Amino acid sequence: MKANIYIETLGCQMNVVDTERAFTRLCEAGHDPTASSKSADVVIFNTCSVRARAAQKVFTRIGEVLKDRQGNRPLIGVMGCVAQLEGEALFDGTAKIDFVVGTGATDRLSGIVEKALEGRKRVLDLGERAVEGAWSVSAVARHSPLVAFVPIIEGCNKFCSYCIVPFSRGREKSRPAAEIIEEVLRLRSEGFREIHLIGQNVNSYRPGTDAGLEGIAGATPFSRLLRAVAKTDMERIKFTTSFPRDFHKDIMTAIDENENLCDWVHLPVQSGSDRVLRAMRRGYKIKDYLEKVAFIKSARRRVALTSDIIVGFPNETAEEFAETLHLAENCQYDSLYIFKYSERPGTAAANFADSVSKQEKAERFLALESLQHKIQKRVLGEYVGREVQVLVEGESARSRLDLTGHSTCHKVVNFPGHPSQIGKVVKVLITAAKENSLYGIGLAS
Repeated sequence: MKANIYIETLGCQMNVVDTERAFTRLCEAGHDPTASSKSADVVIFNTCSVRARAAQKVFTRIGEVLKDRQGNRPLIGVMGCVAQLEGEALFDGTAKIDFVVGTGATDRLSGIVEKALEGRKRVLDLGERAVEGAWSVSAVARHSPLVAFVPIIEGCNKFCSYCIVPFSRGREKSRPAAEIIEEVLRLRSEGFREIHLIGQNVNSYRPGTDAGLEGIAGATPFSRLLRAVAKTDMERIKFTTSFPRDFHKDIMTAIDENENLCDWVHLPVQSGSDRVLRAMRRGYKIKDYLEKVAFIKSARRRVALTSDIIVGFPNETAEEFAETLHLAENCQYDSLYIFKYSERPGTAAANFADSVSKQEKAERFLALESLQHKIQKRVLGEYVGREVQVLVEGESARSRLDLTGHSTCHKVVNFPGHPSQIGKVVKVLITAAKENSLYGIGLAS
């Protein structure tokens, strides 16, 4: 039975990839993607469990979609991390859900949808990923015709005390290097200009075979993979996310050696306090982290550094938060993702006594945000008068006269231009620094 299917994606880049793979399999089975939940026969929510009250937010979105449909009820499915963690309990939370698909069952989604279309109730699949080499995505299912996400590792072995990912995504599983390189070569032939090698911890990459890395030197499997992917001549190569404990200096050597390995590193620190880091089970001290930052900042090119920080972790003192402010000032991050701690049931930190009030969490969030705004203004201001290479991804949402894209250092850059430039790499002279982006004028090639 053929159906129009809408998937709403919440969360990280890995969820974006799962949606792309889901649409690929659904189209292969004869179903059609649609861009609107209002016209869909089947509406699927691809969910993220990182934020607070994730399951409740899914229930809220389901209610909003059904209200818009005014009684014309589509089939409703939930996939992704919330599906994996909550499982059958989602059916008990609301009678409006018809099927639930875990993180390992994406490639079986078409069969699950067909069972629901045939009238089966409470269809559930939380099984492991069963098909090797099942990461293929059709070009038409990609979120962008220019930038592609390429998973290299899924899952996490770190078990940080606050994090649900090892439970929602399972243990680390690395893709074979030969398969990754084959995908990058195919993307290059299809006209993609930029790829992001992605995973919960990309520098934990450990393939079970050397195939695809023969003759490639490097201190770690990940730095060898970077060099192997650089040899494909893909124009721009980025990677995220890195785990500080596994971030080897040879990664920066590889970036120095290969111009197409972009000048941006995302290295989440989470806290500036050694005691808090121990409670988080991060496995490094601030001294170790600053050593990594030092060799990132000593690279041949200026490398943009971004990070994540959690404020208000259980029992974080005012003095320990002050250490986090000091770290942010020291590192001078190009941008910073700040989160107020909220517990995830099933994690170790959910059992910690917490002396930090909601008001204190909010105040610490605002204090760090204020500091980062000052740092970011200074950092972005340093780009004024410089030229950057921008991959033009479309028209600016704020002005139809402007185009927008990302630099190699992952800055959003806007500039006046013509739609014919979309899809091209344009040299832009930066003339102004905005709050979270850069503005400039395009230069003739």
